Amino acid sequence: MPGTLYIVATPIGNLEDVTLRALRILKEADLVAAEDTRHSRKLFSHYGISTPMTSYFQHNEASKGERILEALRQGKSVALISDAGTPAISDPGFDLVRRCREEGLPVVAVPGPSAVVAALSVTGLPTSRFAFEGFLPPKTQARRLVLRRLKGEDRTCVFYESPHRLAAALEDLQAELGSEREVAVARELTKIHEELFRGTVAEAIAHFGRGRVRGEIVLMVAPAPEEEPRGTVKEALRKWREDTDLSRRQVVKEVARDFGLPVKEVYRESLELDEEG
Repeated sequence: MPGTLYIVATPIGNLEDVTLRALRILKEADLVAAEDTRHSRKLFSHYGISTPMTSYFQHNEASKGERILEALRQGKSVALISDAGTPAISDPGFDLVRRCREEGLPVVAVPGPSAVVAALSVTGLPTSRFAFEGFLPPKTQARRLVLRRLKGEDRTCVFYESPHRLAAALEDLQAELGSEREVAVARELTKIHEELFRGTVAEAIAHFGRGRVRGEIVLMVAPAPEEEPRGTVKEALRKWREDTDLSRRQVVKEVARDFGLPVKEVYRESLELDEEG
């Protein structure tokens, strides 16, 4: 029987956030593949874990991944961890998981801490729908292009950002999305110097421009404000009829939602529109 690859989430700061299951898997596995073995030894030392570790990071994914795959083929269990949070989410691991799936090797998630979810849960921005965009590009032109494409996005957008690029990212946000767009910045989540900021882009620029920014950053951008519908209800009804194949009932519901009106009122106007031809 082949071994199992466990994708193990580890604390993003506070060591108490590790799950009991994660501790058991890390102790029982034959090998732990860590993004930075020096960083992970703090967790191992704190909880008395003595499982052998090997490094698995961006620049050795290909060579070390093959060795891990061979260990799995031989029936050994391997736990994959990153420096913080869930592996393969803007961290090494995606290629290894894909290779395992292609070969039919078991992959099991051991869920736990996630900076994205933790930040979203406490900042008060809309969470029913959100888009995780990973790290913003380091160069201004590429970063502005990404932000420009998100100008009308109706979901909360979440980014990772490095502390020394936060100011530049906020300036580009202001240039592309406007100074009044609402943002939130979570810094050093679960750590001693945790900071949660929420306000407009202009306010964020003023706040984080006061001194050197340190720590891990999650940058969140609120959905684009809803635009007020233009024209009259009858004009909107006519446009929906001309541009779509929806039934009268569906069209009426869409227009009523856009204008914030009762469905009965919009339905009545749709009948008047028929009479007018």
